[in-house]
Amino acid sequence: MPEIQSKTLPNGLIILAEHVAGARSLAVNLLTPAGLAAQPDHQEGVAPLLAEMMLRGAGGLSSREHSDAMDRLGMHRSVSPSTRFLRFGATLIGDHFAQALPLLFNLVTTPTLDDAELEPARDLALQAIAGLDDAPQQRAMIELRARHLPAPLGRSSLGVKQHLQAITGEDVRGFWKSACVPQGAILSFAGAFDFEALCAVVEDALGGWSGRAPAAPIVAAAAGGVHHLPAESAQVHIGLAYDAVPATHADRILQSAAVAVLSGGMSGRLFTEVREKRGLCYSVYARYAAQKDRGDITAYAGTTAPRAQETLDVLTAELRRLTDGVDEGEFRRAVVGMKSRLVMEGESTGARASSIASDQHVFGQPRTLAQDAAEVDALTLDALNDFVKRCPAGNMTVVTLGPEALRFA
Repeated sequence: MPEIQSKTLPNGLIILAEHVAGARSLAVNLLTPAGLAAQPDHQEGVAPLLAEMMLRGAGGLSSREHSDAMDRLGMHRSVSPSTRFLRFGATLIGDHFAQALPLLFNLVTTPTLDDAELEPARDLALQAIAGLDDAPQQRAMIELRARHLPAPLGRSSLGVKQHLQAITGEDVRGFWKSACVPQGAILSFAGAFDFEALCAVVEDALGGWSGRAPAAPIVAAAAGGVHHLPAESAQVHIGLAYDAVPATHADRILQSAAVAVLSGGMSGRLFTEVREKRGLCYSVYARYAAQKDRGDITAYAGTTAPRAQETLDVLTAELRRLTDGVDEGEFRRAVVGMKSRLVMEGESTGARASSIASDQHVFGQPRTLAQDAAEVDALTLDALNDFVKRCPAGNMTVVTLGPEALRFA
């Protein structure tokens, strides 16, 4: 397994790079501390507006000129907000990095952010919110996230309509200046590269970038509870969430294995018990989101109104039944699934660039695939069964969307 090379610039920017055997491409992942949680309380939506406007000209080039320059080099790029970070991602041919990277980094350091681009960006953001009327599952899960996570960690990446309508170009530029900074930022690469040459290009483009990360937001208590969103629909969408161990906890890998038993494909308990045996729903899953300071299990089921109450009851029962234990067959299937995901991640430059950056944020250092694989190899059925008994599904936040509210016990 390849080692991960690293370097920290004087301005605080952390650079990480991992070779991917056989790759000719180079994936780039830059995390800056301009995430959704960093938005001012009355400006929920300024981060997605900034993300959209950054792609509309940079480095003294117009939107068309800058896009054409990146397209000529075959660079695929994106800018997207997450809870903690504003992420800049790109994939390019490894040989083109010296010409391509400065164009990407100009989005960060010298975006145009012209007032003329604000209204088109605002229109797109408001259309995305309006589109939730035709995306009830997404609407339900956004509401679940907002209620289960403590503010401001549960903010939607779409923003708030009233806030978006009031945000000015000066607000967007102010947020960029205060939060899109190198101190607290992580730049990762995976694929084909020469590390010294790569660092030389990065230092030339970003060495003069300056600024300190904004103070960590004050976290308020989560609303939690049971909430219903009325909707005239034949479908019902059910979302559940409860707390789990954080990514830094020693039991993180056991928590991952437990969720793999619940939702590890068509052989997972939820698919088998809720969908296949009873035919209660057309979609069901559970996921584990592990953050530096918290972890959460989220479950979803999409069903019809006549079967909604039974679906909620069975889904809840299956989540709680995990404490009864896992059998040998379930354990083996879960481990195979976890190993398969590691193999596929190792073959993707984009996945590796994203993973090592996330690990740097969570653990204070990147992790190799060999380290991740060793954790999976060390799993035992006895340890997993001990964990599921010690850590049952706790208090659940429930959100339902459909014609009638459901009972939850």
